[in-house]
Amino acid sequence: MIVFDLECRGSGHHRFEGWFANSEAFADQLGRGLVTCPQCGSSDVGKAVMAPSIGRKGNQISAASLPQPVAGGNLPPEAQAALAKLAQLQAEALSSSRWVGKRFADESRKIHYGEVEDRVIHGEANARAGQGAVGRRNRGGAVAVPGCSPR
Repeated sequence: MIVFDLECRGSGHHRFEGWFANSEAFADQLGRGLVTCPQCGSSDVGKAVMAPSIGRKGNQISAASLPQPVAGGNLPPEAQAALAKLAQLQAEALSSSRWVGKRFADESRKIHYGEVEDRVIHGEANARAGQGAVGRRNRGGAVAVPGCSPR
């Protein structure tokens, strides 16, 4: 794969990135009018001036190997609203279901096979206990919700 910095030569002079199998694939797609500006749709596109990719010296530390600071601060309002809505939906789902704890996989199987009455449940299961339970079409409402322990 090769990545090119591309530039819209239309009215917007937008810059964007394009990924191609090789230089010939870029030239072929450009010649057929398949490379267009994602912002304005113009097919008047060409390679932008790019900084050369120069390998670092063997005795230098790359920036990627240095510890990176963790992003701090508040989430954007849209993300806060989405998380609040998700928390509300999770609370509604949990309030209308029965906590079965670590018996979740067993209880969901019993519901599936008709051994117990249909009901909506939630609980916890590790990958081994839940093997075979996930993906089955349960007649009841076994719900796997991450982080739903009432404790």
